[in-house]
Amino acid sequence: MTTRRFPLTAIFLLVAAALLATSRAQAAEPSGKAIFREHCAMCHGMEGKGYAMLRTPDFTTAKVQACITDEQMKDIIENGKKGTAMKAWKGQLKPEEIEAVMKFIRSLGPKKK
Repeated sequence: MTTRRFPLTAIFLLVAAALLATSRAQAAEPSGKAIFREHCAMCHGMEGKGYAMLRTPDFTTAKVQACITDEQMKDIIENGKKGTAMKAWKGQLKPEEIEAVMKFIRSLGPKKK
């Protein structure tokens, strides 16, 4: 029985190619969590629970998640919300970044069983 050995350089090249492909895929898709923490957490909290004194919503509750559609949420992120401190992010965030933030906010809600 013969065993086939791969040269160390071949294994290194395979691993490097796999890591490069993974990093390219991650770079192509913006991180909603990172964007949220950089731009939104100051008012909505690092975990999206909001602050009562600022009257920001707790995105981790089923009630808040249920009372707003994806389109409404996207509109608020893009255009802000009148009568509140929520500013417009359109022009500062790319459409795919706004979409990523919206998906991240949705992920904060209660997990469905």
